[in-house]
Amino acid sequence: MYSLEARNIRKSFNDFVALDNVSIAVPPGTVFGLLGPNGAGKTTLIRIINQITGPDEGEVFLNGEKLSPHHVAHIGYLPEERGLYKKMKVGEQCMYLAQLKGLSKSEAKSRLMDWFRKFEIHTWWDKKIEDLSKGMAQKVQFITTVLHNPQLLILDEPFSGFDPINAELIRKEMLRMKNDGATIILSTHDMGSVEELCDNIALINRGKVILDGGVKNIKQQFRTRLYEITYEGTALELTIRLGGDYELVKSMKDGDHMMAQIRLTGDKKLNDLVSAVMQDVQLISVHEIVPSMNDIFIEAVTQFNQQHEQDLAHHQA
Repeated sequence: MYSLEARNIRKSFNDFVALDNVSIAVPPGTVFGLLGPNGAGKTTLIRIINQITGPDEGEVFLNGEKLSPHHVAHIGYLPEERGLYKKMKVGEQCMYLAQLKGLSKSEAKSRLMDWFRKFEIHTWWDKKIEDLSKGMAQKVQFITTVLHNPQLLILDEPFSGFDPINAELIRKEMLRMKNDGATIILSTHDMGSVEELCDNIALINRGKVILDGGVKNIKQQFRTRLYEITYEGTALELTIRLGGDYELVKSMKDGDHMMAQIRLTGDKKLNDLVSAVMQDVQLISVHEIVPSMNDIFIEAVTQFNQQHEQDLAHHQA
């Protein structure tokens, strides 16, 4: 299992600061979400980890060892910009890339046959890349990325171009590889996949890490004490019972019953809310509305941008 740590990474392109003192720590054997809006600096950081470009300042470590050229053999990288040779045949292309990763011809052919059967593309060997759909080509490139069993796998928007069935196939393979000991960095805008796959995340915005930690802990951090209840009774009865002790956010008819969203205020607990409403209405269900990673992404980025604009205005004044 490989751990990865980037320490105080800075990278500029002329006057544009792409990464400003960025540090992340990726635990071994986990799926780590590298998140952020377009242009936030994610791809620049990924290119530094892959040694495609170097940082102006800072260092990257794999398993506590400073990143060096020999680590390339242990990394699998699926870039967002796909890069297959369109005029080559699928099998020829895969064999070429596999041998670049250090596999012998016989080992490459054996592993490729296993993957082709698993992905149900065993009839594609003699097809030209240019004759494949975007999703078909994506399958081929994913295979060439993982064929050498990398200990660190970096996937940049891996679900782009896939239909739901094939996207689920890739998710299952990612979880299998994680269970087999691989460490995975996932860069994506698909927050549903982040919720499903990621153990930890770092959210980058304007070249800075603005949020990082375990997914479960972050979701707890953004809790708003908002609960949804379904009940039998009238909205008036509920409103009277709540009084000024709770915030009634939403109330509406939900099929044969009534639904309300209520936020706890002050030192009120869920038990207090349940006890209060049960005196006048028949409570059917209650559950907490926990913010999704999509909600958290939007809130964190919006707050950071607003603060950034305020700081900029104050500086200019």
